[in-house]
Amino acid sequence: MRKTLYIIGLSAFVFSCTSQQNVKKNTYKPKTPVTQPKVVAKPQVQEKPKPQITNDHGVEFFTTNIADPAKNDNTVSYGSIVSAKPAGYKVVKTYFPAIAQNFRQKYLILHYTALPDDKSITVLTQQAVSAHYLVNNTGDNEIYQLVDENKRSYHAGVSAWRNDKNLNDTSIGIEIVNSGYTADASGKRLFVPFNDDQIKKVAALAKDIITRYQIPATNVLAHSDIAPTRKQDPGPLFPWKKLYDQYQIGMWYDDAMKQSYYDMAVSTDFTSKYNDSAFIFSVQTQLQKFGYGIELSGKWDDATKKTIEAFQYHFRPENYDGIMDAETWAILQALIQKYPVK
Repeated sequence: MRKTLYIIGLSAFVFSCTSQQNVKKNTYKPKTPVTQPKVVAKPQVQEKPKPQITNDHGVEFFTTNIADPAKNDNTVSYGSIVSAKPAGYKVVKTYFPAIAQNFRQKYLILHYTALPDDKSITVLTQQAVSAHYLVNNTGDNEIYQLVDENKRSYHAGVSAWRNDKNLNDTSIGIEIVNSGYTADASGKRLFVPFNDDQIKKVAALAKDIITRYQIPATNVLAHSDIAPTRKQDPGPLFPWKKLYDQYQIGMWYDDAMKQSYYDMAVSTDFTSKYNDSAFIFSVQTQLQKFGYGIELSGKWDDATKKTIEAFQYHFRPENYDGIMDAETWAILQALIQKYPVK
């Protein structure tokens, strides 16, 4: 009997524990609601359709600007599109062209050959010097192209203007057939004038290049501007003012502004401070500010004299003695005022 009671009591205890576990297991706990972030639909950006690439006998061209000309960005190709051909792969132009691009051609540099027509052709095509174009002196309507505009020609050499150096990398060169100069008994250079028909050719060619590549007036220069200690071309008889007045090519000063600065120079006894190192340093700084690659020595050294001479070739051709007189100084100030560095 005692054994039977023991078994019944043990069974009741097991049942009681099991029931408590089940109650604990089945106790309801309300779930904390989870707020799902709302999915915001992104607006579909509709890409403007790009102009098509032209294909002519397997050669591709893109002749439209879809970039911002105000930033000097330009997608126009003035030749065929040059593309890689990696072995085993295909280069596609699904996203061509990117709008962030511009032209390599930032400068137009003018030269004379100092040689007659036939020798000019030989030297510029067969030797280690070249130009993109050669303007002859034979009276016809031809202009010789010698180098692809997309390639560097070897015309500028060691050169600088404003913040740029080695201008072969960023320029187009035009050579003009002209004998250059001879020297008289005193050593003064006597330059040979240019033919009017040549100048018309130069103007038409320069205008075309400047327009296509958006070359600013400050970047249309003489070889002597970018290499004043080495070069004199195209010299003081090249008609820069005529190109400016008749064709809107290159830089020139405003007469009223120049006269204002001239009057100021004369009224302050310009000549009395001419040899002061502070004044010389100031002149060199202003030449440098305008664009010339000149060292600031504070002396009227040979490099400074040649730089002033180059400036006079371009902007004061009536007198190119390399002396910074009041008129040359006034012209320099007027040009700095008109063409500030941006």
